[in-house]
Parts: sequence; structure tokens; C-alpha cells
Amino acid sequence: MPCESDPVIVEHALLQVTPGRGEEFRAAFAEAKSIIAGMPGFSNLRLSRGIESPDTYLLLVEWQTVADHTEGFRGSPGYQRWRALLHHFYEPFPVVEHFDPVDGV
Repeated sequence: MPCESDPVIVEHALLQVTPGRGEEFRAAFAEAKSIIAGMPGFSNLRLSRGIESPDTYLLLVEWQTVADHTEGFRGSPGYQRWRALLHHFYEPFPVVEHFDPVDGV
């Protein structure tokens, strides 16, 4: 079992929500959050809303490994529910990237 000091992988997604649907998106995200939080390898999640561009959201999810996200979460039945709740809000569909911690910084 990893401890809190172990490095984690950060998933980064810039979510362009269809203008005028932010409130609806946030309500759906509040429901979807429990799905991802229950996945093996999940560590933490943060959703932030753009100040200059309020229809843009930054999603940062911490995973123990990239595979916990790409294979575990995306291959799970919970991901199908996540998709149904959220994917119709994005235009265009977001690019998702993973980041490794940089030691000593």
C-alpha cells in the first residue's frame, strides 16, 4: 500500500464546457466525483474554474500509476457512468495528459 509521501502521477485535462452549461456541468461533476474517487489507485482530485474564461475548467487527478487511470478507471463500468454524466458537456473533447513529479523542486 503506497504511503502519502510516495510520488503520484497527475492527470491533467483542460475541459472546455459548452457556454451556458457550467452550472449543469458542475452538478453532474459533483455526482461523477464519487465514481472516480472509489477507483483503485485514485489519490486526489481538484476541479478549478477559469477566471478569465469561466467556461474552461482544469481537472487535476492524482493516481498512483498511469495504468490506474488508463486501464483501471477507463476499463471499469464506473467509467461508462462517468462518460454518460460528463462527456456531452465538452466542446472540443479534452486532451488528457499525465505528469510525473519532478524531484527536488
